[in-house]
Amino acid sequence: MPRDPIVTSPTVDERQRDAALRPRLLREVIGQREVARRLQIAVNAARKLREPLAHILFDGPPGLGKTTFATVLPNELGTSLQITSGPALSKPADLLPFLTNAEEGSILFIDEIHRMPRAVEEFIYPAMEDFRVDIVLGEGVNARTISLTLKRFTLIGATTRSGLLSGPMRDRFKMHEHLEFYSVEDLATIIRVNAGKLQTDLTEDASYELAQRSRGTPRIANARLWWARNFAASEADGRITADVARAALDMAGVDRAGLDKQDRRYLDTLIDVFDGGPTGVEALAATMNLPTDTLSDEVEPYLLREQYIIRSPRGRVATPRAYELVGKPVKKTSLRDLNLFDVPDE
Repeated sequence: MPRDPIVTSPTVDERQRDAALRPRLLREVIGQREVARRLQIAVNAARKLREPLAHILFDGPPGLGKTTFATVLPNELGTSLQITSGPALSKPADLLPFLTNAEEGSILFIDEIHRMPRAVEEFIYPAMEDFRVDIVLGEGVNARTISLTLKRFTLIGATTRSGLLSGPMRDRFKMHEHLEFYSVEDLATIIRVNAGKLQTDLTEDASYELAQRSRGTPRIANARLWWARNFAASEADGRITADVARAALDMAGVDRAGLDKQDRRYLDTLIDVFDGGPTGVEALAATMNLPTDTLSDEVEPYLLREQYIIRSPRGRVATPRAYELVGKPVKKTSLRDLNLFDVPDE
């Protein structure tokens, strides 16, 4: 059994900030164009057929828009939305109020759905398939089961680890959408739009400067924008230019590649302590005094995407690009031993 991961949730301030800048309709969503197009087709079909939207599972790294899509769809359909999370549903009884309160065609959004206990997962199966739940009353020989009919609703699940969902659970979602990292152009557009919502003067060059350091993630782009806005208000005339954006992010410890202090600490630990690897993520986490899942869910996806590290059967290995970033000579022996790079003999 895989250990239940601990995923760091956004803070209250982060959730409020994201909610203030979040689009309300599908046509306002920037990026994830193919996903948005398929969802628009599903919404149009639900309207014309007068049926609930099909159950949808969103997966992908944190901050890419899973919650955004879940909150946009009820606005498109003119229906209500209930929100909960997998860790909050410790037993089937915790889920029952959400199911019984669901209106016809409404949406129930479960974030971090992979963290639901198996008992809760099995309890929701008949609700997803037949819109009913079976409730056991009493105990022992006096126990009896009541089948309660539910109104037809849509379940939307969000997960950063779809592989931890059981096969039967995944199969009950009619749509499974994987969200990818955003391009710099899309992030720059998001930053400009959100700067307008914040009534902040932002130059186009500044939007690209912020976007290039946002790790392909809108949530991080919003955080960079908020910090640059505060910096400009305090240290400049309130206008975010490219120079102001660079100064703000340099002060925050975000380098030109978008790596922050924790990313560089990860690479320093892998290269200095573990000689570039290979080493397991558990050993890295213990050395850095961080939860394993913080590294695997928050730090490593971007480092993998940008080819600073690789995951081999023997553990994590720093690539030549990582050595160049930290300014140290490449350790070629480990790469040759793993047969992952074509390293010529010396």
